[in-house]
Amino acid sequence: MYFGVPSLSPKLATVTRNWKCLVYMFLLFLSLFDSASGACPSACICASDIVSCTNKNLSTVPKSIIKFIKKLDLSYNKIGFLDADWFPVLFDKLQTLILNHNTINSISTGSFSTLPNVRHLDLSSNHLRTLSNPIFQELKMLEVLLLYNNHITHIDSSAFGGLHNLQKLYLSSNSLTHFPADIYTGRNKLTELILLDISHNNLQTLPVQQISLISARQLSGIYLHENPFLCDCSLNVMLMFWYHRHFSPVVDFKNDFSCVMYNSKSDTKLQLIQESFLNCSEGAVNGSIHAYGLLYEAQVGERLVVHCDSRIIDLSTEFIWVSPDGRTLEPYTTTENYRVFHNGSLEIENAQIEHSGLYSCTAMNKKKPFNETIDIRIMVSNFTTTKSQAHEAFNTAFTTLAACVVSIVLVLLYLYLTPCRCWCKSKKHQRKQNASSAHSSILSGTPSDEPPSERKSSTNKRVVFLEPVKQADHGQNGKVRLIPSDNLTAESILKTSRSKSDSDSVSSVFSDAPFIASV
Repeated sequence: MYFGVPSLSPKLATVTRNWKCLVYMFLLFLSLFDSASGACPSACICASDIVSCTNKNLSTVPKSIIKFIKKLDLSYNKIGFLDADWFPVLFDKLQTLILNHNTINSISTGSFSTLPNVRHLDLSSNHLRTLSNPIFQELKMLEVLLLYNNHITHIDSSAFGGLHNLQKLYLSSNSLTHFPADIYTGRNKLTELILLDISHNNLQTLPVQQISLISARQLSGIYLHENPFLCDCSLNVMLMFWYHRHFSPVVDFKNDFSCVMYNSKSDTKLQLIQESFLNCSEGAVNGSIHAYGLLYEAQVGERLVVHCDSRIIDLSTEFIWVSPDGRTLEPYTTTENYRVFHNGSLEIENAQIEHSGLYSCTAMNKKKPFNETIDIRIMVSNFTTTKSQAHEAFNTAFTTLAACVVSIVLVLLYLYLTPCRCWCKSKKHQRKQNASSAHSSILSGTPSDEPPSERKSSTNKRVVFLEPVKQADHGQNGKVRLIPSDNLTAESILKTSRSKSDSDSVSSVFSDAPFIASV
């Protein structure tokens, strides 16, 4: 006897093949899903939309990172450079990228093309030396950029081009020797920047004149402490000006400003750290100091008051202002829209575009060994004109709308609240016609089923019963009036067949009750 493996029935074999196909398709779907959405790499820790791959000795970015993450931490690794292929694929949901404490020494153009929505980028504590070309231009949504604790010595004027939403830029603890004024006044200026930390660098001088063109909103967020500045009176006046304006970078770090001054008898440098910043009484040239104040902005038609913030102001201080066209403005004298107060403030009553320019305020005090001149720039824009035009357009549209509403209300009042005229008369006339037709239909003869011989009476006359027809309006005492019959004839009321003889005269008698009309 032969004992073999029993063969499967055709039906069972078909079911088995179908199940195998389903399993293969499911595995294929999982593999496609896994490759499309990514998975948590073995060297990382994942928590919903956060992936942390810190301190894992990584030199490249893991390829299987979940695409929908919003924060990625790659700090404390060995990533050396960023080029166009350093990040695997497009990550359009990533908002925070942390790359601090790596070995990044260069960044190529297009390195962030796959990260368009990053808002927070941390490149601190790396080996960057220069920032050239618009290397961050793909980061249109970037708001915070951390570049502190690198070795940056040079920043190109277009390095931050395209960062229109950048609000905070940290450049402290680098090796910069020049203040990056282009980020405020250049072609690629950062209009939304409210914080620039350039402390702990190698700055010795500052472009005070260029800094004076920066708006007060941005100026109040520039941190300059812990730089080896040369002792300069204009710098001193600028810092004192910021201090009197209660700018946090100067008030909070007032003990961290220093200056280096050459000794006239030797070439040695003496570093002076003073609580009151710098002492310029000895360094003043010809007994005068020239400094730059704030930039004031106004709109057309506004009242603008500009203060002469000199540090030698007291009761014996006298002030003189010089306008952009060279006119001298003194206290207690009013010239057109200008007026100078006793405390040195300048008032422009009705600011116009022609009032824009550079104004000079000179403070003179006999008790002080020098005078102080501060240049203040005023910019008057015509935004008010545009605003007034828009306001006038709004008033015109509102007036037109109000006129339309009033017109509609008047039409409705005319239709529903005025006495009934034409259309009421037409309705009454129509009612009268309907009543007349009804009356005629009542008065018309109705054929009888009786033979013609029996329908004739002995006097050869016909009898018609007339019902009174009610009208819409009533007479006195509630009695119902009949329709007037002045224009009615017997032929329109009664239809009779002509007899052989001439027709008799017909007389109709109407009464208040049902009546008989004989012919």
